[in-house]
Amino acid sequence: MLNRPDAPTPGGSPTLAPPAPAAGKRMSASAVLWVTLAVFAQESVWNFYDAQVPEQLREYVTSAGVVGLIMGLDHSLGIFTQPSVGFLSDRLVRRRAGRWPIVLIGAVIATVPFVLIPWAGSLPVLMVCVVGFALVANAFKGVTETLISDYVPTGNLSKAQGFIKAGVGLTIIISSLISLLVVDRSLHLAFAIPPALMLVMLGLSWMFLGRRHERAVLPEQPTNSPERPTGSPERPTGSPEQPTNSLEGAPEFTSPWAVLRDALRSPSSPTVLLMIGIFCFSGMWTALRSLNTPYGTEVLGLTRGEAGGLALPGAVAFLVCVLPLAYVSDRLGQLRAMRYGVGLFVIGLLVGFAVPTVPGTVVSTVLSATGYASFAVNALVALWNLAPTKKVLGTYTALYTIASSAGLALGPALLGLTVDLTGWRYMMLNAAAFAVVTYAVFTLLARRAPERSVA
Repeated sequence: MLNRPDAPTPGGSPTLAPPAPAAGKRMSASAVLWVTLAVFAQESVWNFYDAQVPEQLREYVTSAGVVGLIMGLDHSLGIFTQPSVGFLSDRLVRRRAGRWPIVLIGAVIATVPFVLIPWAGSLPVLMVCVVGFALVANAFKGVTETLISDYVPTGNLSKAQGFIKAGVGLTIIISSLISLLVVDRSLHLAFAIPPALMLVMLGLSWMFLGRRHERAVLPEQPTNSPERPTGSPERPTGSPEQPTNSLEGAPEFTSPWAVLRDALRSPSSPTVLLMIGIFCFSGMWTALRSLNTPYGTEVLGLTRGEAGGLALPGAVAFLVCVLPLAYVSDRLGQLRAMRYGVGLFVIGLLVGFAVPTVPGTVVSTVLSATGYASFAVNALVALWNLAPTKKVLGTYTALYTIASSAGLALGPALLGLTVDLTGWRYMMLNAAAFAVVTYAVFTLLARRAPERSVA
């Protein structure tokens, strides 16, 4: 039987539940819309980047393993930039402009190297553009995702994430359409469209939400839970859905590294296990996205533009199912929903291996994207719920980025290495084997961290 958030733990001490949203603090539809638009803006660039940069690299590099390594290494830059940038955004959130300056300035700077990628005439120049874009874009990526926590009460974050992930699914559709309709005609134009879309959408989001940040941002919510003594690293162990924190009375953190030490204090804590699960799943999902276009050209005999459009059916499936999954996850349990999602992800990969045709790959993509949607809706909110105070949510978003960026760094290289050893025909089977390990991690996490009960 799953424990209620306010039920006593086996040791007799109550598990601290998050304060209920204050009366009248309902989810603001307009705030969710504009934050969704902001995340949509940045993800439209990242999805096109993952679809087309590997093919750009293959003009100079023949090894799938090396291509995967490069695609992973540029993402790993977030491991070093995210904690400091996230902590800075936490310090800015109560000021007039909040986190928005980091997002807007970062987007403008990241646009320049991205647009220059197809103009690069050699591998060194291409690497400067790729690394330059990844360095800046990774720095503000987590800050954009944290914006929703500033405008939506704690009890509605999972539902809000469902709408945001629906927006992310739409970006995959946009990226696929650009690949299908523009890449084979003008590669330079294709690389100019996503960053232009990003700047316009972020500008609109700031205009309608960011400019009135001081009036729109949520106040700190009081709580009656006991204060944790300053300097004490211990707090009751909860689950990603069962916060053990108080929004007031938690210790003040003076640096991002103090927050990280507090979060990772025990190798067996739910935070560490959840980060391992995020690392595994994000790594394999990104590996498939990075190598999907070469797989389409090598195994299915498609053109570069057609292969880049293979993600379109999965994006539609993601978009259709992500909102229902966001609501179902509240009752099913976040950990259970993520574990089922990984299982469906594995099934999709096995279908793709068994039927190496365009229709078979489409079915595989749909099943895998649906499984990933269950993970995408729940993972970040799960980490937020483990934060000791709402004042460090930006830094906890950095934990998510650290785990996912580490997966992004290693996943494409590992899958690419297996392709070098076995051939492109076995890519789906190799990915399924890695995904089984991910399923085992989430199973262990579900057993160690009790979920809250169905109300």
